[in-house]
Amino acid sequence: MRRAASIAVLLFLLAPPAWAQEGEEEEPKPEEATLIKGGIDSGGFGALVFKFSGVNDQFAAFAGARGGWIINHQFVIGAGGYGLASTICLDEDGSCFLREIEFGYGGFEFEYIGLWDRVAHYSLQLLIGGGGVTLPLRGFSADAVFVAEPAARLELNVTKWFRLNLGAGYRFVSGVDLSALENSDLSAFTGVLEFKFGSF
Repeated sequence: MRRAASIAVLLFLLAPPAWAQEGEEEEPKPEEATLIKGGIDSGGFGALVFKFSGVNDQFAAFAGARGGWIINHQFVIGAGGYGLASTICLDEDGSCFLREIEFGYGGFEFEYIGLWDRVAHYSLQLLIGGGGVTLPLRGFSADAVFVAEPAARLELNVTKWFRLNLGAGYRFVSGVDLSALENSDLSAFTGVLEFKFGSF
């Protein structure tokens, strides 16, 4: 009998008191820090793009298209391609009758969209890729080049599926190895007009 009482007292002393546990609440576990919180909200778009720039110190218009995957309305991973649409002469006075310079470029595009839920907002974009320049009237000489083009844009939410973009950037071109052209002849400031269609 004495042994049973001793065991009961020992168990009572070792057991955590119930009255202490009733008033205590479990502390919430800290959440793991991540770049993107919660689930990923995905969207996508395609766009017609018109760029206004300079090539060989002459006005140059480019036409092209781009598309991308939109992550949580803010981050875009995509690609685009653009081609020279106007006649550019090798002589800077623009006196030629036939196009003497052909130039196109494209690559991967990364974009951050700020204040996306407002009617008018901004975005920052970077294209990294390459292109080709051809002189068709000079023995069809051609060269591959590297292109990087950062840009800033003002975007207007016209409808839920249509966006209008106006922006400006600078096209950096390197790797030109042609006797008639240099890197600086293809590098220039760029104005952008873009029509975007998709799920934003």
